[in-house]
Amino acid sequence: MKADPDTNETSGLGRRRGNAREESSATYQRRRREIAEAAVRVFDRLGLQGASISAVAAELGINRASIYYYISSKEELFDEVLRAVAERNRIMAAEIAASDLPPPDKLRKLIVEIMVSYGEHYPLLYIYIRENLSQVSDRRTGWSKDMRDINRTIENAFIHIIEQGYADGSLRDIGPPKVIAFGMLGVVGWTHRWFRPATAEHSAREIGETYAEMMISGMRAN
Repeated sequence: MKADPDTNETSGLGRRRGNAREESSATYQRRRREIAEAAVRVFDRLGLQGASISAVAAELGINRASIYYYISSKEELFDEVLRAVAERNRIMAAEIAASDLPPPDKLRKLIVEIMVSYGEHYPLLYIYIRENLSQVSDRRTGWSKDMRDINRTIENAFIHIIEQGYADGSLRDIGPPKVIAFGMLGVVGWTHRWFRPATAEHSAREIGETYAEMMISGMRAN
């Protein structure tokens, strides 16, 4: 069976990737960050399905083959950078849910920090929201499962906080916690339709604080 040049480390491309990894760690990581940043811009313009390694290379003004020294596919690149950001959000949500803050304050902080993350990592998380990633190739099913687990942790943080608020009386019981949690996430997620940090009149934090006040004020117990 013929060896796959993109994955077999004994191939010429495999050896060149190995050489790239032998660069100084700082140089190698800096180059990967540059490629990742360019890829995110391309994904934003063209969508994940419409993007290509050639388009990423053109964005950087380099030869397409050079990118393959650092990354094997656009999917690998997208999956890697998104997973890192999503994992930070998962940890943040879990820490807020487990904190000693009163439930309304936890809820406010979680809404604000999720929105801030959308702004800080723009447009990466919005690309994930926009793209239909429910169907992925077999080699990405592990990544897809990881992302579902991360999203579930964030959703459960909202649900748990709302349940806490119902239990201690700090939040009025206005409906099922899951319905409310998904509604809050939906409000923040819908900003992908209009929020552009470079041109927005208000910062991501201001938007998050406004939405938090809007949503929590109707639930806060008198």
